Amino acid sequence: MTTVRPEKLLLLDTASLYYRAFYGIPDSITAPDGTPVNAVRGLLDMIARLVTEHRPSRLVACWDDDWRPAFRVDAIPTYKAHRVAQALPGADDVEDVPDLLAPQVPVIVDVLAALGIARVGAPGYEADDVIGTLVARERERPAADRTPIDIITGDRDMFQLVDDDAHVRVLYTQRGIKNLEVVDQARLAERYAVSSGQAYADMAVLRGDASDGLPGVAGIGEKTAVALLARYGDLAGILAARDAADPGMTPGQRTRLADATDYLAVAPRVVRVAPDAPVGDVQDTLPRTPADPDELAGLSTRWGLTSSVSRILTALSLD
Repeated sequence: MTTVRPEKLLLLDTASLYYRAFYGIPDSITAPDGTPVNAVRGLLDMIARLVTEHRPSRLVACWDDDWRPAFRVDAIPTYKAHRVAQALPGADDVEDVPDLLAPQVPVIVDVLAALGIARVGAPGYEADDVIGTLVARERERPAADRTPIDIITGDRDMFQLVDDDAHVRVLYTQRGIKNLEVVDQARLAERYAVSSGQAYADMAVLRGDASDGLPGVAGIGEKTAVALLARYGDLAGILAARDAADPGMTPGQRTRLADATDYLAVAPRVVRVAPDAPVGDVQDTLPRTPADPDELAGLSTRWGLTSSVSRILTALSLD
């Protein structure tokens, strides 16, 4: 008799996970033909562990169809500019992916398809936006019908989606997949002194993020941003206080915020994940058996994935 798992949706920031696997596992892990498969095997082992430990009923491998969307670059041209690979003049931007990782990504695509694990992207959007859209859809359901969501990522940007009322958490991979940090609103308050995911996003707009090429407001660091949010509630409240010359805001803070007017007009759209990316209907039920056993067996043999595939099949079959 098959046991019905409690409803839970895992949303994987897939690139975040396979990059972690690539850098954390030696590239001496190779297929029979000598091609490195450390990222492939690492990702499969991560998924197997996540399914075993968290027993989701639904799972989506969220994908970057566009790692540097035009709407973000148009707003802030420095967005992820340092990650652009050198290309011919006039060519589209190409992400600078390590040479030994690039050929592994299509293998990941093929193996996920053979397993029957949903892999979802959206044209012109990042995986973050796919995650944001799937979270928004779940939030639109009646409260009694919502499925709890865990977002698996190493990207702090996803903290903006944390919402206790909607049962949305982030399982943060900074300390590794075996030691995930559970980020809920209490953790946001403890670690960042912000009360909600939305407040985290507002703080991120003000603070900026050099790793994404976001300048932030010059002279407004994380501590000052948090203090302003505590006083004025949100970014809109801060800007209203600036414009009203509120006495609770120092002249220096008002000047810095005024000097950043152009940035603050566009930064929220860049920092906040899209809740309405063009994601179609998603068949996200976690499979108990592979969608294409013969294809999976062939991929397993060709790429030397037998042990990892065995582990993930065992995880999928658990009651």
